[in-house]
Amino acid sequence: MLYVVATPIGNLDEITFRAVDVLSKVDYILCEDTRTSKVLLNKYNIKTKCVSYHKFNENFKIESVVSDLKTGKDIALISDAGMPCVSDPGNLLINALIKEGLKYTVVSGACATINAFVLSGFDAPFTFVGFLPEKNTLKNNLLKEVSSYKSTIIFYVSPHNLTDTFELLSKTLGDRPCAIVREISKMFEEVTFSTLNQGYLGTLKGEFVLVVKGNENKKNPMCELSIEEHLKHYINQGLTKNEAIKKVCEDRKLKKNEVYKIAINL
Repeated sequence: MLYVVATPIGNLDEITFRAVDVLSKVDYILCEDTRTSKVLLNKYNIKTKCVSYHKFNENFKIESVVSDLKTGKDIALISDAGMPCVSDPGNLLINALIKEGLKYTVVSGACATINAFVLSGFDAPFTFVGFLPEKNTLKNNLLKEVSSYKSTIIFYVSPHNLTDTFELLSKTLGDRPCAIVREISKMFEEVTFSTLNQGYLGTLKGEFVLVVKGNENKKNPMCELSIEEHLKHYINQGLTKNEAIKKVCEDRKLKKNEVYKIAINL
């Protein structure tokens, strides 16, 4: 059996009795960083063997983990903090187990997404985005898609990317209320309320979750651009002129010939 075990995201006391029991009894623990995990395991006198399992070796490790599970071994999967598979490795392994028909379960616990959502006071439903893609094309396409969502949107943001992320979100989503949640469950936990235009003026240190209000306007934010600017936006993302025309027509609910007349001059 594979146990996907949530670990504390800040305060080490925030772990369940069941999690400690499972981690103590399994044959070994898959850890994102064994050094980080040892801090938690040592606190609860857990002597179980740790095996490195992270995004750089995940594909390589899956075969051996599946093989061990087939022989009847019990294995736990943890990340450095919080629930595995959300923004940390694990989903590839889960899918491998589903394919093989092997048993697995989740040992409940902390998740930064849920904590941040509750601390924000914003309304459900919410959409979890996590960390934005590194490639600009993928990043812009994703933000274009979620810009029309009426649900609350939750992002994970690294401290060194926070300022740039605010500028990007303000540009693509428009000015919206947001909550910046920092250092969840730790000594210096804080929730700062702001807007995407105002950004964050606090300490750029620690782990950040950015909770953004959904689109409360029926109008697509892209429609605030001129048709020419709207077309250039898509062409700059790598779309052909015809593909850009089609997207603009969809966004603005316009007929193709109306947009085509402007596009031919680009």
